[in-house]
Amino acid sequence: RTFDAHPFVPSDEKVRRARCAEIFNIQAAGLAKRIEHIGLKKAVIGISGGLDSALALLVADKAFDLLALPKENIICITMPGFGTTKRTKSSAVTLTECIGAQLRDIDIVPACTQHMRDIGHDMSILDVTYENVQARERTQILMDTANKEGALLVGTGDLSELALGWCTYNADHMSMYGVNCSVPKTLVRYLVDFVVDERGGKLGEVLREILATPVSPELLPPDKNGKIAQKTEDTLGPYEVHDFFLYHFQRFGASPDKLMFMACRAFDGVYSREQIEKWLRLFMKRFFSQQFKRSCIPDGPKVGSVSLSPRGDWRMPSDADASAWLDL
Repeated sequence: RTFDAHPFVPSDEKVRRARCAEIFNIQAAGLAKRIEHIGLKKAVIGISGGLDSALALLVADKAFDLLALPKENIICITMPGFGTTKRTKSSAVTLTECIGAQLRDIDIVPACTQHMRDIGHDMSILDVTYENVQARERTQILMDTANKEGALLVGTGDLSELALGWCTYNADHMSMYGVNCSVPKTLVRYLVDFVVDERGGKLGEVLREILATPVSPELLPPDKNGKIAQKTEDTLGPYEVHDFFLYHFQRFGASPDKLMFMACRAFDGVYSREQIEKWLRLFMKRFFSQQFKRSCIPDGPKVGSVSLSPRGDWRMPSDADASAWLDL
């Protein structure tokens, strides 16, 4: 038996393009409906130069077309911090310009420095406090700007991040409407690539640059060459493997031994059994321990058969024990 290594992504190119078009339209229609329902004319998005925020901006661009609203009503805010690189900053600026959205640049370093001084945190200690101070400062800026402008804050986090809890509670975990909340990371890439093929030009060029950029929250300082040092997949393992686990675990309730069996077949010759087992244990530990973040996520459109919405698709106690699922 063979198993598709990328169950969220149709292998047939024609089917995949049709699926991407449908998902993209669902995201845009959902955002347009929410904006129309609450009577707003503007949206705020934090732009990092990464994949998720790029997709969120592309969705907003389509939604504003549907609503016949001017693109300058999309307020994109880039917020360079301690780990921001020139590459991602440049991509964020260029992408915003291609869309025709309004761009604001707010340096969060002074505010984060002052905050760490206020709480007595040594800035030489690059721990979770150092990272989360930046994430929460960014969300405060986005939320307050949305209030000030009478706008909707559009969230950028995706389904894979929600599954693993790879987001900061009450920071990038929170928004007013999350357009990517049921799109897994492996599919985010294909959705962005779909727009590249559809629109091309300078927009396509910057999106290709974003597609080639390592996935990173950029909360730790760059390396000595000014390149991204904090790479998410170096810590978590490949998103393609975690998405494989998520699909079969959430949709079919596959047990750990079955997940191991299927993953070893699907990724035969790509990853070793030892690697897959290590990543499966990490997936289970994080999936169970991070439910508290999923219990209070904002609304967003459902675009596929797998969703972690606490309002219907996935109900789970935050104190659920993962030990029974770690007996591989």
